[in-house]
Amino acid sequence: MKIAVIGCTHAGTFAVKTILSEHPDAQVTVYEKNDNISFLSCGIALYLGQQVKDPQGLFYSNPEELKQLGADVRMNHDVINVDPTNKTLTVTDLSQNKQFTDTYDKLVATTGSWPIIPPIDGIDNPNVYLCKNWNHAQELFQTAPAKKRITVVGAGYIGAELAEAYSLTGHDVTLIDGAERVMSKYFDRKFTDTVEHDYQAHGVTLALNQQVTKISGKDTVTITTTKGHYETDLVIMCVGFKPNTTLFKGKLDMLENGALITNEYMQTSDPNIYAAGDSVAVHYNPTHKLAYIPLATNAVRQGILVGKNIENPTVKYMGTQSSSGLKLYNRTIVSTGLTMAAAKQQGINAQAVTMTDNYRPEFMPTTEPVLMSLVYNPENRQILGGALMSSHDVSQSANVLSVCIQNQNTIDDLAMVDMLFQPQFDRPFNYLNLLGQAAQKQLAATKEPPVQA
Repeated sequence: MKIAVIGCTHAGTFAVKTILSEHPDAQVTVYEKNDNISFLSCGIALYLGQQVKDPQGLFYSNPEELKQLGADVRMNHDVINVDPTNKTLTVTDLSQNKQFTDTYDKLVATTGSWPIIPPIDGIDNPNVYLCKNWNHAQELFQTAPAKKRITVVGAGYIGAELAEAYSLTGHDVTLIDGAERVMSKYFDRKFTDTVEHDYQAHGVTLALNQQVTKISGKDTVTITTTKGHYETDLVIMCVGFKPNTTLFKGKLDMLENGALITNEYMQTSDPNIYAAGDSVAVHYNPTHKLAYIPLATNAVRQGILVGKNIENPTVKYMGTQSSSGLKLYNRTIVSTGLTMAAAKQQGINAQAVTMTDNYRPEFMPTTEPVLMSLVYNPENRQILGGALMSSHDVSQSANVLSVCIQNQNTIDDLAMVDMLFQPQFDRPFNYLNLLGQAAQKQLAATKEPPVQA
């Protein structure tokens, strides 16, 4: 079985490893247009903020490892055409500027994503940088320390982390976003209000609810938005990502944004072409619909499934809750599933309860408050989403809620599910139990009282 793999970051790396582990006789050729593989881009802000001293730790594999497993790894090779009918590839060897063709029995499309570059006047200014891969990280690492003012455009996860990192390295930071709140796709207002207060306390200028219309200047860069002007020395664009799937346009089924559609065994509309990672749509369990959610967790799992299903359909994809999190100014902020704002936007019948409680008893030497929210369907009582924030590490609680969504658990399950109690860790009822109980009380209060005879 001759298998070609296009792209080798998270999904590609795990697909190759799984294929060769379970099908050691397979002939696997990897085509990667960059000079590195398996870079954890989620660690860029930690690296640029000098919290990670050795950036090599952000790579969890390398071409040599895949070669030792039996893969033919061809770095600096760009696949420029795919012919599904004849099962052929056209490839450019970038180091020698030569083209050649190759054939395959099965093709793995793990081509990833690329930053969205909005059509802004002056977007090609040399002081404008992207933040996606290892080469971008290196450019910023070498350039940013000599700059005083840094402007980040886009207040999603990457932009939020970069703004924090540079505010802690002595830079004057401005964070611009078209939405009226930071990280509005991930958290409801009570959470983002706290985050915005933290930014302002650390000197970050928030320029929200405004779009960038022009970037001009050479040594001093002027950013013009729909609400004003901001002077800076360096601009980092972080407005989102799009699937890198132009190779397959008109050849495979896609969402409107270009994300490849796969079945539960990671096969595209061409059963001989598998796909995984940031180039692929996911099955989003809270809505039971397809969605584009480019996360490393999705990529790794889908890559493994490609390897397990490459010969025969074997293991089904479980879908995702889009569980994610970050740490800003020593505050853990995590979420899974739907926010209330997202539920409203999609016309989903939902209610949300928000509460704050200490994570362990007050008689302990210290404790910390936990801000929590739970989104649920008031008809069937199923949990649709949740978020937590605290200076205490509450990250694993998001994973608990993720399992609840995956298994279609209700607020009643969460209210009474058995969790350990020890004063070092929590109360007799864990704070997630209390969150479920708060949802029960809220729902009971909304029901009409019985009519008196």
